[in-house]
Amino acid sequence: MKSNGKKNSFDPKEILVAIPTLNEEKYIRKTILSLIGSNLNNLETKIVVADGGSSDRTCEIVIELAKTFPNIQLIQNRQRLQSAAINLVVNEAAEEHHEFLVRVDAHSIYPEDYIFKVVQSMITNNVEAVATVMDSVGINCFQRGAAWAMDTPLGTGGSSHRGGKRSHFVDHGHHAGFRLEIWRKVGGYNTKFVANEDAELDYRIRMAGGKIWLDATIRIDYVMRGSILKLSRQYFRYGWGRAQTTILHKKAPKFRQFFPPLFFVTNIIAILFGFIYSFLFFIPLSYVFLLFSTSLFLMLKNKSICGICAGPALSAMHLSWSFGFISYMVHMWFNRNED
Repeated sequence: MKSNGKKNSFDPKEILVAIPTLNEEKYIRKTILSLIGSNLNNLETKIVVADGGSSDRTCEIVIELAKTFPNIQLIQNRQRLQSAAINLVVNEAAEEHHEFLVRVDAHSIYPEDYIFKVVQSMITNNVEAVATVMDSVGINCFQRGAAWAMDTPLGTGGSSHRGGKRSHFVDHGHHAGFRLEIWRKVGGYNTKFVANEDAELDYRIRMAGGKIWLDATIRIDYVMRGSILKLSRQYFRYGWGRAQTTILHKKAPKFRQFFPPLFFVTNIIAILFGFIYSFLFFIPLSYVFLLFSTSLFLMLKNKSICGICAGPALSAMHLSWSFGFISYMVHMWFNRNED
């Protein structure tokens, strides 16, 4: 489909902002306040938080903010998933005058006028969706080490929406904004996905003739997960979701996505047969040395002991993503005869 290239401006009331949350009391206030900023026009834009059943103070904080900012609304997302949360916001909160959807993640800090910049980029570049660049940051020592690791080739694998510097058309990027017309046409997020719902949706948008623009001038600070366990869980879901997309659309993953599970299996085989052919131990030992060298380099570069966390963080990302990817493939193999 083609966007209406004649429109070169927008009304703040035409924008709907969706924020999925689940136990985000540490970040939600800062996230919402960073969106509103000092621009009074932001108060004309409806901001809807869809909470998946938080057991902390997330909902309490949102209700408190809504007393000061009446454009903030809280709804309950009983399916808990982020994908379901965004769909719910569109289905329940979108009004006839809404033309644009901006997705916001509670784990991020947004620059001044982020909402308007995303929509303006959609209009200026005549596209159906806009992706932004994530700059990884950390608060505690582990998060800082993990964030520094993300900025290395071992962390991003060349992904342009992770610290990229160039604006261009992409197949996939970190979701920022959509025209509601294309959103409704393709049906929004697939709620069967626990992760990677963004890449799967991008595929359907492109198949429907839509264009996706990565705007490197719009950047957000993404706060890394606070522990190696939380990071591992996150990347297991990413790997599982990527495998789902691969199976659903019969679309082979890119080499940078296929390499981790391949390397994972290679290391397992090398360790098992290394007791017979000792030279095979060179493969996993080389990987450990690479992780250690990366930690040491980042520790010296940033003049912080936190750099030592980079290696464990990278290992958690690589192994968990690979295990998630392989687990879904195995799951589908054993269930291949089921409808």
